[in-house]
Amino acid sequence: MYIAGNKIRFTALKRLIFILSIIILSAAAVSAQTSRNPNQPVKLVRFYPNPASSFINFEFENTAGLSNYSFKIYNFIGKKIVELNNITPRTVINLNDYFRGVYIFQLTNRTSGQIIESGKFQVAK
Repeated sequence: MYIAGNKIRFTALKRLIFILSIIILSAAAVSAQTSRNPNQPVKLVRFYPNPASSFINFEFENTAGLSNYSFKIYNFIGKKIVELNNITPRTVINLNDYFRGVYIFQLTNRTSGQIIESGKFQVAK
């Protein structure tokens, strides 16, 4: 009986080690996927809160070149809602006149028209 009890404990220990190794490998895989890729471009626009209800903040990383950029917001069907040509490092957009839904923003170079960065945010009322 004593030997059989040890065999059961050994089997349970093997299962526990197997489960822990799966958890550790899964955590390592997730960590590798979320780590920063050096070839990936740096985000220039941070925005919060998302979803937003009454206002949304946009913060721009490269403040030296902001005079060359324009900032546009479109509703989800493509209608331009806002266009800002004088961007400050932190811009607050009032959402009182916005309907509930998803909106797209674009930071574009005014000289070349090239889209520098784009993203989406949600208005929840």
